[in-house]
Formats: sequence, structure tokens, C-alpha cells
Amino acid sequence: MDGLVVLVFFLPLCQPVWMFEVPLEVKQPPTITKQSLKEHIVDPKETMVIECEAKGNPYPIFSWRRNGKYFNVARDSQTSMRRRSGTLDIYAKYNPEQYEAEYQCIASNQYGSAYSNKIRLMLYRAPVWPREIQEPVVVSAGLPLVLPCDPPAGPPKPETYWMKSCSYARPFNWPVQTAFPTMKAVPQDRRVSMGVSGDLYFSNVLFNDSVSDFCCNTRFPYKNMIQQKMPVVVKVLIARSVVEAAPTWLSPVGSSSSVLVLQGEELLLECIAAGMPTPHITWTKNGGSLDVTSRMKVKNFNKLIQIPKAAFEDAGEYICRATNKLGYIEHIITVKVKAAPFWLEKPTNLILAPEENGRLVCQADGVPRPTIEWFINGEPIEFATHQPNRVVSGDALIFRSATVENTAVYQCNASNQFGYLLANAFVNVLHATPRILSPRSEYLKVIEGTHAFLDCLYFGSPLPELRWSKYGQGNLEGNRFKTHRNGTLQINRIRIEDQGTYLCVVSNIAGREESQVQVEVKEPTVIVTKPQNTKVIRGTDVRLECVVKSDSTASVTTTWMKDKRYVTLGWRFNMEEANLLINNVNRGDEGNYTCIAKGELDQKSASAQLLIMDRPDPPTDLQLSDPYERTVRLTWVPGDSNHSPITEYLVQYDDDDWLPWKWRNLSSYPGNLNSVILHLIPFTYYEFRVIAVNEIGPSRPSRSSSRFQSSGAPPDVIPKNLKGVGTWRNNMEISWEPLSYREWNGPHLKYLVWWRRRDSREEWKNATTKWLRYYIYDADTFTPYELKIQAVNEFGLGPESPVVIGYSGEDRPVAAPLNLRVSDIESTQVTLHWDTVDKSSIMGELKEYKVYYWRDSSQLRWHRVNRGMKSKSFPDDSPEPSGVLTDLIPYSNYKMYIVVANSRYEGPASNYIHFSTPEGVPSVPKSFRIQQRHLDSIYVDWELPAEPNGVITGYSLKYQTVNATRGEELRVEEFPPNVTSFSIRRFDRYTRYRFSIAARTRIGLGEWYTEESPHYTTEIYAQDQVDITTQGWFIGIMCAVALLVLILLIVCFIKRSRGGKYPVREKKDISLEPVDNKEPEGSFDYRNLERITRVAILPYHPRREEERGIQRGQPSLESMMKRSYSDDSLVDYSEGGENPFNEDGSFIGQYTGARRDVRDLDFSGGLNSIYSLA
Repeated sequence: MDGLVVLVFFLPLCQPVWMFEVPLEVKQPPTITKQSLKEHIVDPKETMVIECEAKGNPYPIFSWRRNGKYFNVARDSQTSMRRRSGTLDIYAKYNPEQYEAEYQCIASNQYGSAYSNKIRLMLYRAPVWPREIQEPVVVSAGLPLVLPCDPPAGPPKPETYWMKSCSYARPFNWPVQTAFPTMKAVPQDRRVSMGVSGDLYFSNVLFNDSVSDFCCNTRFPYKNMIQQKMPVVVKVLIARSVVEAAPTWLSPVGSSSSVLVLQGEELLLECIAAGMPTPHITWTKNGGSLDVTSRMKVKNFNKLIQIPKAAFEDAGEYICRATNKLGYIEHIITVKVKAAPFWLEKPTNLILAPEENGRLVCQADGVPRPTIEWFINGEPIEFATHQPNRVVSGDALIFRSATVENTAVYQCNASNQFGYLLANAFVNVLHATPRILSPRSEYLKVIEGTHAFLDCLYFGSPLPELRWSKYGQGNLEGNRFKTHRNGTLQINRIRIEDQGTYLCVVSNIAGREESQVQVEVKEPTVIVTKPQNTKVIRGTDVRLECVVKSDSTASVTTTWMKDKRYVTLGWRFNMEEANLLINNVNRGDEGNYTCIAKGELDQKSASAQLLIMDRPDPPTDLQLSDPYERTVRLTWVPGDSNHSPITEYLVQYDDDDWLPWKWRNLSSYPGNLNSVILHLIPFTYYEFRVIAVNEIGPSRPSRSSSRFQSSGAPPDVIPKNLKGVGTWRNNMEISWEPLSYREWNGPHLKYLVWWRRRDSREEWKNATTKWLRYYIYDADTFTPYELKIQAVNEFGLGPESPVVIGYSGEDRPVAAPLNLRVSDIESTQVTLHWDTVDKSSIMGELKEYKVYYWRDSSQLRWHRVNRGMKSKSFPDDSPEPSGVLTDLIPYSNYKMYIVVANSRYEGPASNYIHFSTPEGVPSVPKSFRIQQRHLDSIYVDWELPAEPNGVITGYSLKYQTVNATRGEELRVEEFPPNVTSFSIRRFDRYTRYRFSIAARTRIGLGEWYTEESPHYTTEIYAQDQVDITTQGWFIGIMCAVALLVLILLIVCFIKRSRGGKYPVREKKDISLEPVDNKEPEGSFDYRNLERITRVAILPYHPRREEERGIQRGQPSLESMMKRSYSDDSLVDYSEGGENPFNEDGSFIGQYTGARRDVRDLDFSGGLNSIYSLA
């Protein structure tokens, strides 16, 4: 059963009656519970539903009226009514427009009829925007512009947005043609804004407005559908200067207007002005300042006042003023506030017992005041059956001694020209015994100190009497106990001693009924230690404390929430008992943390704010406004400071220098500003971004602003380094340094050059050029001119430069310096003197006097010299010019002459002169060499100096040991000029010397040349190297090896003491034939021993063996010692003499046939070989 709502009212006689929702078990008239809105929009392509629900006993029957007449739903094939409901379903496949009408639902039973509001059914029609081609809008810079939107009408009213870059084809001056649109919202500011009507207003047009197209987009709320109007292109014509204009009104027009608004509806007051510069909008009300309250919003850069719900105090005269530097205008808006009817007291259902009194109250108000009409079951009360106990008195319908005939549904209608109100309220006259609607027996647990509510909802007619008691004794009323009219007992600040059983008793003349409630009181849960607000730096650890105390019989569960969401424990979030630990906090951890201690009956919570200090968030929504030639206003929305105040904003810019994303710092501003004036270079494309700075550090850069081009202006900079120089004798080249692109201030930069002869009365002549030099012809030779220059662009002339003196071209000098002479002749320098040349003969500006000289010969007849010519310049312009010629070579003969020179030419040569330099000190001797011809001596020699600079009279040689551990002194040797060598005996082979040699003339010693003797034997090697052949251990080993070899050979020969011949095969090195078995035993050929001995020292050549193709194995020593006979053996034919080795390395031996004694054998060869190997 639905919960019961009990309302109370008083009769004029102060007799209490009930006005409540009667249980459905009780017979009662219908009540409308659900109905559609008064203006109901439906889609005809779908099922159109008009809702109507009601309740009553018996259940009501539904019917409908359309346009005030009965609507027979059963006869309409496209309409049906839902079962046990009055809701209409209309399936309008054909001609849905016929159902666009005013409907009213009627719910009836035997006790009366309830009427719904009059529901106006409106069909939703898909908006259609014409697809016409929008012609480009051509407008001059600085003029105002309005782009109309004109969206299709509703219902409901559409929402309008303006976008740019809407179409696939870019506008005419778009730099890059792309295949996809990059549509984005039109940024609105003081200059550009969308009006209430949906049109886009430009207070003045700038060149930047032509970089993209514009389109109006409309969203229709019913289907949430968006449609786009065909884009329109704005073409801005640029003039040399933008014409300034005083403010004029774009919306609304004229000097005054009026607005009518209904109470509770939205009030919009708009003022949009044109002008150049962009006007500022201010508001006043009723002659005083406008007080902006919480109900009011000033939006759209002060152009719009929005009051979401208008009230009567919002009526009055509003004055908006548009101001710029050229003047101001005002517009008066008179606001009138009216009101559709609204309820002061709405009639509600009334339950009366027979013979009771009651009344229905219907109080409404409005502007103008509404008319009140009463209806009974939908019929005007004037035409209903007259009942004497029913009287209309003002706003009330009074019933005296009510009877069953008064049971009906009464309608109250309050209406004026702006709307109507309709309310249903039934009067039900019945007789009913008391009944308790709450459960008969309840067990209630409450917390000590709280308010306890013991329910005892009841019903009866006439009104039953209610009494509460504890354990059935006494009457609980007063102090902490209060009985509400619906039967609920309220116990304020309940205590432990309030535990027990409470009894509720209701009764009237028809009977009596009771119920009881068992109450148990428990101690409350308390958070002893609450978490504290904490402010930390990102990356630190945080501990939030929470200590809980509760009833001993109840268990408590502690949880934590962050911003109304439970905290999930993990590696960073941990709980220590009831305390929350957060490790390495970050920005996402910031928020409101709540410790929740939940007991059996109650829960307590304590919250603390955790603030994470960090670098600020970047600023957003960068907007540019108020553009001038050299300034623009930049406005941004500050980002979150992250609990560390922003101290500074850094504005950076990226200009059109062909290096994208090369951001430079422009200026910095205090942290309390978010709108600044930026000083710019004219005629330059800019993008800006802003960085916020606090104590933690700088934020990330903001998104860049829209691309902006500053207006053009005349140049500010004077071209530098202006000069005039002649390149030929009758012209002058005027040149200067160019202005950088940033200094142009406008397109088509040129230079205006001015000139005239100095000290003349002629007018200035000028010429304009885009190059960096200009030529003047037919000028006299070396004539002074006054020059000046200024830069010029399409916006005007720049400042003039200071006057500079330039000269026309120079010619060749016609005179030579006279009387060239020398004085103060020294060995390496001489002083020159000459007479000046008349300035008129120079044919230009004197640059220098130039001396040409060369070394003609040496005073030493045998010495050859280089006669190359040299020169030296003297820019001396004194009356008696002179100069010093340096870097001469002593003891030489020189020739020279002098010329005068201007900036282009040299004049004729002067007289030639000869002079000789005296003797000087010689240069260093040539080819100084240090040699070691013997182990114990060092030999040095040298040659004559390259430049003797005089007659050589001798040489000086200084030497000293380098490793001067012996403490030897420096020794000096003097030599005559014909001696150019010297030898010195060393103390040992490790001693090194440092030698210095110099030549001498009669003037003195020349330059010393120093050199050290090389490391002929390094000290380290000399100390570490040891002759192994002189060591005793090595000699002993070698002797033992030789003795062992000798013994082995002797033993071998004795064992093989058999005669034989050594066979030799042609073209074999050392190969032996097999032993002949026919050799008589016991014979021994000593020649074989000699051969074997020699073979032992011969090298083995395996390659030769392979070349000879020897296929058999290596012969044994025994076979080698036996005599082998062959056809090519010479043993039988040889008669003596020793035979040498043949060409391939083998030896023949001695073929004398005579036998030798073993003592005659020579073993020294083998031993020497062994020693050599060692």
C-alpha cells in the first residue's frame, strides 16, 4: 500500500477535519495521477502517446474530448486506449495533421468525474534548411557586419551555434587547401558575438575575419538533431588605413524598446553596438547603477543580461551605453513583468463524516489577477444541481452539515490572458470505523540522543481520537514527547531510560484499535580523532587519522571515501587500523576524504580536505580583442593554481618567421591579471600562448591563440649606414643597409632617397627604389652631396634619416710627391721625408702616401739577395709629412719612390732615391748538425748564416751536458770565421749535450741557435741490456751440450764401425742409397763419418724432397753409414782432393779412396753451428 500523506486544515468554526489520501479499499471518487504536459510535442512518424492515468474505487472509466467535443476513440481506426488506463495511442499513418488538436481526459466512476488539463498536441516537423548557395560577403575593414542565421522554426525553439572553417573548399585566401573541414566554434569577444536571435554580429571587421568561412548550426532539442546552414565567405577589403567610427546600434535598433516577460520565464536584455574601435557596453537601471544579484548573469562581454527566472522586481528601465574614444550612444529598454496564474493554495481532497463541516480553498494570483471558476464533475457550478449546504464564498467552497449528496469531484479553474490553472479535488462523505495502517507490533532500535519517531498511521470517519502511553499507563504529551496529527509519536533527545514498550490507541464512536512499539536505546558511535585538512606537495606521503568509539554491544566498520566514492586499497592506499595512509600523492589524490564509521544503527563521518600543491594548470580559452596598429588585448581564463598562488604569467609568441613552433618570450605580467595589452610589431602574423608560474614551478604552455595579424603602419626604422661613394669619376653610388622584414610594418617596402649638392641652393632631388643602392650620374669629380633616406610602404612614409655627406667618383691623381729624402739611417729602419701634394691634384680624398722599395743588393759582393718590391702606406696629412720604414735588412743597398693615393687610384711616381743600411748582427748559422762518429765523441758542424748582415768575424759555441748530474759548468768556445766544426769527447756513451751556436760581426753576436744531442744509446736500454755470451751459466750449459754431442757421436761411430761408400745420386741434395748387402762385414770407411758429420749441419729442405718425388721412407742411420754402390758413384775414380757441394745443396765428399784416421776428422763445424744457434 502506498504511504499515506496527511494534511491538515481548519474550518472557520475551528472544527478539525482531514484532508488526506484515502486508502483504495474505501469507496471514493476518481483522482488524476498522471497526465501529459499542456503543450505536448510528438513525432507523427512514431506512435503518438497522450498520457492519462487515474485511480478511484470503483476503478474509473476514461473518455476523451477533442477541441471541446466528445472524441469517440472506438470509431477511430488509428487510435486506441490502453487497458485499465486512459492513455491514448495514436498510429497516424495517414493524415497525421488531423490529430493536431486540444485534448482533455475524463476519469469517471459513480462518485464523480475528474478532468485533466487541456493538452495541446503539436506535431514535430523535421526542420528543412534551404540549400541555397551563399554569395561571398564583401566588406571593407573597420565596418560592421551582421551574418543572419534564420533557423527553421520549432517546436521547440532551436539552439543556435556559429562555426568557422565549415566547408571542404577553403575560402579564396586560405593558404592550404585540405580535403576535410576543420570546423571549430567562432571565438566570441567584445568585437564578435552571437545575438539572441542567432545572428552573428561584427562590431567591426578585420582582415583576420576572411581567413575562414562561417556557418550557422542549429540543434533541435526534441530529436537532438543538428543542421548546418550553407557556409558564407567574408571577403575583407584592406585599405591603407582603417577609418574610425563612433558607436551605432546593431541590436536593438533605435533609441528605445520594450520587453514583456512572464514571471518565472527567462529574461534576456541585449545590446550590440558597431564602431571602430570596438565600443564598451555598460548598463544602468532606473537611473542608478545596476546591482548584479545572484539571480542575474551579465554575459557575452557585457552585451547580454540574463535572468533565468524573471520576478516582478526585475521590471524597470534598463539603459545600455556603448562607448569608444569617438563618443557614446544609449538605448533604453523598458521591462514589463506579467504573470500567468499561479497557486497560492491549491484545493485538495476532502474526507467528511456525515453532518461535518468542511471547505475547499482555491487561491491563485497573477498579473492581471486571474478569474476563479468552480466546476462539479466538469460542469459549471452555476448549472449543477443546487445544494443548500454548499456555498461559494470568495476563494472557498463551503460545506455545512455534509451529506452523501455532496460527494463529487470539484474542479477549480484560475485563468487570465497568459494562461490557466486547473485542479481536481473530491469531497467524500462517509462513515468508517478506526483502523491503524502501520504494522501492529514493531521493534525499534534507536541511538541515544537522537529523535525517535514511533509511527501510528490511522484512518477513520469521523476523526478518531489518538493516545500514546508507555506500558499502557498515562498519556505521553509535552516535554520531550510530541504527537503529530498523522499519529506519529516523536521523542526528542531519547535517553537510555526511555527504553520500553509504547502503546498507540485510536478510537471514535464507531470503535477502537491499538498497536505497540518496542524501543531499545544504544550508545552512539563517536569519532574521537577526526582527520585534519592537509596541504602537501605532490610526491610526499600523507596520513589521515580517524579514531572511533562506539557501543560495546555493536560492531563498527570503518571505511574511507574520496569525493563520495569508496577508496580502493592498494600499493599506495593502505589502512593502519582506521587511519588512511597515502604514499607518493599526486594530483589525482586531491579531494575530500571522509572517514565513515558505521555501526549497527548509526554511522558517523568526518571529512578533511587533502590539497596537493603543484605547478599550476595552463591557462585556457585565449581570446584576442581590441586590435590596433601596434597593440592587441589578450585575455585568458586562468588555470587552477593547484593551491599555490600564481605569481606571474609569461606570454610567449610565435611570429611568421618561417620557423614554426619557435616560441619567444614577449613579456611577463603579475599573477592577478588575466587580460593584458600586448605591444606588437605592425603587419606581422602572431600566435600567442601563456605560461602560469607559481612557487612550485611553471605550468605547461596553454594552447596557442588564433592566428592574428597586426594592422599595418608606416615604417618606424631609418635605414642604417647611409653613404655615398663614387664608383666612377662622374657618378655616385648611394647605398644603405636594408630593413629587416620585422621592420617593414606593411607590404611593398621601398626606399625614398634624397640628394643635393652641398653648399648649393638647388632643391632636393629624390627617387624611390626597392633596391639597396641608387646611382647618380653626370656628377663632377669628387663633389660633396648631402644625402638622406626614408623607408616607405603602403601605409605611409617613415622618419627621415640625418643628412649624410657623400662624394662623387674620384679620378687618378695628376701630381707626385716631391723631394723624397731619407734620414736617421739605421741597420733595420730609416726615416723618410717628402713634400705634400696639393689637394686639387689628388682628384679625390687623400687616402695615403705609399712608398715602394726593394733591396737592390748586399754590400757583400758574393751574397745574392731577393729584389722583390715591397710597399708601405703612410696616411699622414700633416704639412711636413714623414714616416719610418722598418724591417730592413742590414748591410744592404735599397731603392725607393713614393706616390700619392686616393680611394681609387694612385698618382705618378716621385723621384727615385738610393740608400744603404749599415752593418748589423747576423742571423743564426745554417745547417747546424750533431753527429756521433765514434762511441766516445760527438761532432758538430754548421754553415754561414742566411743573412750575414755584415762581415762575419767569428762564431761562439756554448755547450753543457743535459743530464748535468756531474755538475759541469757551461763551456764556451770561440772560433774564427773559417772554422765551422767542432768535436767533443764524451764521458760515457750515455752523456747528452746541449749546444748553442751564434755568429758574430763587428757589431756583435747574432741570434743563438740551440739544439740537444740525440739519444744515441738510451739510458734504460743501456742499464737493462746484458751480453748473454759473457754470463757464466750460459758458457757452462753450452760446454755441457757440446761434450754430450761429442760423446754421442763417438759412441755411434764405434758401434757402426763398418766401411762403406757414400752413394751420391744425380740431382739429389742429401738423399742416400740403400746399404749394399754385399759390403764385407767389419770394414769401415772413415769418409762416411766425415760425410755424416757434414750432413748433420746441413739444413733440411722438405720442399726439395717433395719436388724430387721421393716416395720411400726416411733412410735409417745404419743405411746411411753403409757404402752404396751405384752407376754414378765416383769413389772408385777419385784419387784425392776434397769435393765441394753441388748446385742443389748436396755434397759429394772425398772420392780419394784413401781411408782416414778418426782423429783427422773435423768436428768444429757442428760445434760452431750449435754455438751460433745459442
